[in-house]
Amino acid sequence: MLVNPTIFWLVAGVLLCLMELFVPTAFVELMMGFSALIVAGVSLIVPYTNLQVLLWMILSVGSIVGLRRLLPNRRVATIEDAREAETLTEILPGQAGRVLYEGISWRARSDGSEIAIDPHQRVIVIGREGNTLIVIPEKLLNS
Repeated sequence: MLVNPTIFWLVAGVLLCLMELFVPTAFVELMMGFSALIVAGVSLIVPYTNLQVLLWMILSVGSIVGLRRLLPNRRVATIEDAREAETLTEILPGQAGRVLYEGISWRARSDGSEIAIDPHQRVIVIGREGNTLIVIPEKLLNS
């Protein structure tokens, strides 16, 4: 049984738009669905399936690229390398302590050295593992 192309494009468009609700893909499925709905209207005038598919592909890619340019660039907040912090508690070798980093108390541990870091000492943040900052004493860099 052959399906009318207009019905096919309508069903495909609605399914793609609904899929965006359940599997968010940054509006990719939504734009593909809208493109399919537009092609459903065009299929009433242009009966050639190959041209319909080509039009759908052009509309989909064009709308996705166009939408990406309109959306603001999202950057993931990361900790910059070599940022200063201050210890709030003593950080013993192999154990965690607390540091004040950018006004917020963070869990921190030493980079693996066997040096204990006293409270209220300046440290350099060299990395992050989950919610734990990896720090080294500032005096190690200055010596």
